[in-house]
Amino acid sequence: MCGIIGYTGDDGSTLDVLLTGLQGLEYRGYDSAGVALADGSLAVHKREGEVAALEEALPSGSVDGAAGLGHTRWSTHGPPSDANAHPHTDEDDQVAVVHNGIIENYQALRDDLAARGHSFESDTDTEVVPHLIEEALEDGADRETAFREAVARLEGSYAVAAVFQGSETVYAARHESPLVLGVGDDGHYLASDVPAFIEYTDRVIYLDDGEFATIAPGGVTVTDETGTVVETSVQTISWDPEDAAKSGYDHYMKKEIHEQPRAIRQCLRGRVDELEGHIALEEVAALEPEGTVQFVACGTSYHAARYGARLLRQRGVQTQSFLASEYTADAVPVSDETLVVGVTQSGETADTMRALREANGAGATTLALTNTVGSSAARECDHVCYIRAGPEIGVAATKTFASQQVALALVAGALTGDASPAFLKALRELPDQVQTILDSSRAREIADAYVDADAYFFIGRGDAAPVALEGALKMKEITYKHAEGFAAGELKHGPLALVSGETPVFAILTEGSKLEKTLGNVKEVEAREAPVVAVTDAPEKVGRYADHVLEVPSSHPQLTPVLANVQLQLVSYWVANRLGRSIDKPRNLAKSVTVE
Repeated sequence: MCGIIGYTGDDGSTLDVLLTGLQGLEYRGYDSAGVALADGSLAVHKREGEVAALEEALPSGSVDGAAGLGHTRWSTHGPPSDANAHPHTDEDDQVAVVHNGIIENYQALRDDLAARGHSFESDTDTEVVPHLIEEALEDGADRETAFREAVARLEGSYAVAAVFQGSETVYAARHESPLVLGVGDDGHYLASDVPAFIEYTDRVIYLDDGEFATIAPGGVTVTDETGTVVETSVQTISWDPEDAAKSGYDHYMKKEIHEQPRAIRQCLRGRVDELEGHIALEEVAALEPEGTVQFVACGTSYHAARYGARLLRQRGVQTQSFLASEYTADAVPVSDETLVVGVTQSGETADTMRALREANGAGATTLALTNTVGSSAARECDHVCYIRAGPEIGVAATKTFASQQVALALVAGALTGDASPAFLKALRELPDQVQTILDSSRAREIADAYVDADAYFFIGRGDAAPVALEGALKMKEITYKHAEGFAAGELKHGPLALVSGETPVFAILTEGSKLEKTLGNVKEVEAREAPVVAVTDAPEKVGRYADHVLEVPSSHPQLTPVLANVQLQLVSYWVANRLGRSIDKPRNLAKSVTVE
């Protein structure tokens, strides 16, 4: 992990393209960066730290090349260091390789290579690849064959790319780790994600598992594992570079929080017909689940999945939600009547993709709920529903969580035909209500009051419980402070021992989420002198029990959690801002988790 950019062209701009691409991939999270430039020679430059450190380390008058690779690494094998940064080379500096994923058999490969005299300079699993290529070249293979033979020996997940001394071609392959090609006028591109090259082209080709690509100044060729040319379709990305820019905001996260009204409108557009009184969601129109519905997801998407599962259960559908990393088809009853819904922003989350593949293999019908057109989940599942949030650059998910919540509300209504006029009206009003919160929130004031707290607790019941978990996750991710979320009734079953006057409790007290019972939990923490922040649509009922109130507009009870979440996002943002944290690129975290 974590980001790959490749380019080949004859316009003399390779280094600039690579550096721009690396900057476009910074949102994914990383701890080192490097580039390789290939032409008559092969030049590799890499550094621990940010892309800016790499740029500073580049020698003046750096030799450009017709082909090149760049990489941002998020450590898996070996700590952050110059030596462990990608690209990695063979001993003769003939080939440079970058890789995302995990090579599970790297130790056996490394031991075999070492026994044959190879020496290694890093702790990474990736470094075995250029050495395997080197051996194939020494045995007389041409560059493409040597690359293919090396890839054939890898076990695990990988998006891998290579450039060679004396060549203008980039070679690449993928297996369970994303790669997308960019088709340009003056050159061609390869990347982990579209933001790496969106400044240059909006025409893309998505690689499937098992496919290889050669990118040369004259064109792009995609082949399968046997070398047979694969027919590909070029898709046009519907957003422009400005969508991935900060647009005057201090942080991407703040921008994306404020983009939520637009993101929700995009999610709803053309899908809600109040006049006819139904949800028109074509993506699930053919689905009539006769058995159970199972959600699989990770992190923020898992919290959205829990919310979606509750909505379906309330409509009489037997539904479960699972952490994708814990889901196995042999341990969970799956049949051809089961619908398995994978919730994944990127459509590439490794644990979620594995769970979906297992479900497919067991005969279940699969539905991907994702933000990314052309992603692995979108291509491999039987059905796909897009949340339409637009690009999200901040590592901590914000607008995509809101869009997932709204998309899941649409799915629940469409699958069951249960969408009352009040529910449809509330859906239509959501964007304006979110805007009201953004315009009037007192979250910054509350962040100022509690920025020095020892820990933060978040509680909610019913539909609000997943939002309490998400509120705590946001606080952890971007502030690095201890935060925990609980179903409110669980507070007294252990966690209450941690509550003190230095641990503010954020209580979601909304109509329809068992407000009165949650007030009982509020009184329990007040008895331990903990300050209480109420997130509520009923301030007249709860105001006297709270030290602070974050108000949300009145809505349908099943949709109020969408509004409550916005207030908690803002609190976390302002606490992190006060603490001077790296809000868009939290330490140790990656935007798209493409390894298990």
